[in-house]
Amino acid sequence: MAACAIRRGFLTTVSKYNKKHTHRILSIIEGSSGLEAKRPRLPCLACGLPNIQQTRFMSSRSRPEGKVLETVGVFEALKQHGKYETGQLFLHSVFGYRGIVLFPWHARIYDRDVIPPMSDSKPEPPGSHGSKEVKGKTHTYYQVLIDTRDCPHISQRSQTEAVTFLANHDDSRALYAIPGLDYVSHEDILPYNSTEQVPIQHELFERFLMFNPDKTTQAPPFSARDTLKAWQEKNHPWLELSDVHRETTENIRVTVIPFYMGMRDAQNSHVYWWRYCIRLENMGSEVVQLRERHWRIFSLSGTLETVRGRGVVGREPVLSKEQPAFQYSSHVSLQAPSGHMWGTFRIERTDGSHFDVRIPPFSLESNKDDKAPPAGYTF
Repeated sequence: MAACAIRRGFLTTVSKYNKKHTHRILSIIEGSSGLEAKRPRLPCLACGLPNIQQTRFMSSRSRPEGKVLETVGVFEALKQHGKYETGQLFLHSVFGYRGIVLFPWHARIYDRDVIPPMSDSKPEPPGSHGSKEVKGKTHTYYQVLIDTRDCPHISQRSQTEAVTFLANHDDSRALYAIPGLDYVSHEDILPYNSTEQVPIQHELFERFLMFNPDKTTQAPPFSARDTLKAWQEKNHPWLELSDVHRETTENIRVTVIPFYMGMRDAQNSHVYWWRYCIRLENMGSEVVQLRERHWRIFSLSGTLETVRGRGVVGREPVLSKEQPAFQYSSHVSLQAPSGHMWGTFRIERTDGSHFDVRIPPFSLESNKDDKAPPAGYTF
């Protein structure tokens, strides 16, 4: 957390830097942790986990002891047009971690903060709040690797296990998680370069990427190995990011990215699984804390379920000017090939008053074609 706080203060200035100048990147250097494939149980419906004891408006911005700041690279100019290539090193402009681009995705962003014309819009799901239709706009997102040295410092702000797969055996509730993967929007990337041949510490780095010093100065010095290309091709249906949904209420912006995970047979019926990633961002200066969640889950089978609970994934995150964002992922299942989710987060101000932040409605659509189970997630 301290590393994130220190780097965020640095990035606040860097995000507005002059393209004609270069800036050295300072980072806390410490030991890396190992990467192991995990096999957790699926969280409860609509991100419910056992509640943990919360402290009201906690703060943990103390300076770390025994840490050394060293130069890790030099910033490059932001790309206003086009996309970043495989092998591009970057700092995350919100969470501050070091990462490297694996490959890009082209997503449709449905931003409910923008009032579009009636044409080329996405209709409101049945029973959801409001009546706006939202126009989708194509935007670039990236599949990235996170430096494992930074994971401990962002663990309270962002989950580092954003990619999960259904296990390929009879236990329909088992899944595998790949730590240190994330989906990053184009504007979240602050590109930099480094002379190190292994600038990112992650078990998959050298399996997916190779150093190529003969590349031109316009391209990153790292290129994709055949293993990365094969992994992306095999798991395309389960990794692909297609729709992004966004809405802001009283300066709190909620972004949702759903992913279809596949179908399982259970007790003579089909069960369809989705993963969804959610980011909450405080766009204002007021300190607030997420206290409750309220979900509505509509299934094509005709059912409408309501889920209420304290916090999200067992946490009640504080959103402040210093640490404005929180990101997490969870899972949901339906006994139908499609449905919708929407809802609200109950947010508390420092004076004890509350307000509800809308979660934009998003579709849960299954892949219509039968596909083999995900492959390549064990190494």
